[in-house]
Amino acid sequence: MKRTIVILTGIIILLAAGLIGILIFMNNQPAPTRGVEPIVEVQAMEPDSSIWGQNFPNQYSTLLLTETNNNPTTFGGSKQVSKLEQDPRLVTLFAGYPFSIDYNEDRGHMNSLTDVRATKRINEKTPGTCYSCKSSNNPGLWDEIGMVDYDKTPFAVLGEQIEEPIGCANCHEAGTMRLIVTNPAFEEALAAQGLDWTTFTRQEMRTAVCGNCHVEYYFKGDGKYLTFPWEDGRKIEDISAYYQEIGFKDWDHAESGAPKIKMQHPEFELFTNESTHYKAGVACADCHMPYTRDGAAKFSNHNVQSPLLNAEAACGQCHTDVAYVTGRVATIQAQVNQTMLATEDAILAAIESIKAASATANVDTRRLDEARNLHREAQLRWDFIAAENSMGFHNPEEALRILAASTDLARQAQIKAIQAAGTPAVIQTGSQ
Repeated sequence: MKRTIVILTGIIILLAAGLIGILIFMNNQPAPTRGVEPIVEVQAMEPDSSIWGQNFPNQYSTLLLTETNNNPTTFGGSKQVSKLEQDPRLVTLFAGYPFSIDYNEDRGHMNSLTDVRATKRINEKTPGTCYSCKSSNNPGLWDEIGMVDYDKTPFAVLGEQIEEPIGCANCHEAGTMRLIVTNPAFEEALAAQGLDWTTFTRQEMRTAVCGNCHVEYYFKGDGKYLTFPWEDGRKIEDISAYYQEIGFKDWDHAESGAPKIKMQHPEFELFTNESTHYKAGVACADCHMPYTRDGAAKFSNHNVQSPLLNAEAACGQCHTDVAYVTGRVATIQAQVNQTMLATEDAILAAIESIKAASATANVDTRRLDEARNLHREAQLRWDFIAAENSMGFHNPEEALRILAASTDLARQAQIKAIQAAGTPAVIQTGSQ
């Protein structure tokens, strides 16, 4: 009996020693590498995407396609056309602001640097902040000089250090290739809401990295510090309240005198506001960068574009009847566009009424200012949808709700203009 116990004890000791040895061996092995071994070592925040492309040729070769994927869709795409020519009423809506001079449809990522330098909205007073979403040089510059100095540097001066368009370093960490937040303003905005992006899942990050750029923002203070107005939340009412609280405006409207704000491209805010696809766990990259294959290799297509231009791959991952889905998209976008144009009618009528009221003798200035503020609130909401690049499809219910609120506010502005003038003669009947 004792002999048996001794033998069993010895076996246990040997097994334990063997297990410990295996664990030590495994612990001393280098970290496994996903996919093939890298050909070159990519330095942290490397701005030149062609270097990354040596290790990831499929992703890089499809990224290069964004330079020439200038294809239009019914309500967007990436063909550079003038929005002012498509809808001349925008000249009045943005009167007194550079967007009334030059406002074009955005092209693909590889054109980001060329297009921002070519726009007529740039002048000698333009801050470096305008490069924030245009170059893969940015992560390195933010790390080197900080965002405060980056933003306050004049556009022309900062441009001497910027050579690359949007690229790999804007979204990926060198070495691991994990998706990361690179824009300090985005990280600060998330933190203000109690969110830590480092806790996000990989699928959540496939939307979050788009929030580095595809958001509403403003330039804060004399240093033009890039800031996302999310302190009160990401809904349009939250953003509007934030701007009201700090008394911010981009310009005074040349015709109504209203203190105005130009919305940028709030795709992230609209999509993540309880949209159907977002709640279903769909990410931006699922539709705009669908997985594809090159032989046995599966990769995310970096030819970022409208899913309608690649519907079989973009929609077909989840939907079996792609023709039905694209038809539904067309119906939804047409409804949103029709509603948006009706909202424009209401805002333009408000502008004319306020303009007429301000020229009236003995106008009630208090009520006139109220009319101007209503104009501000109406156009801010309209522009939240107009500047967003999905014609409402990212969140159709929310888009229509916002446009309805905008129309209501514009009509309230007209009524307030009548009260200010003391006569209904200020109503512009042509746009009702």
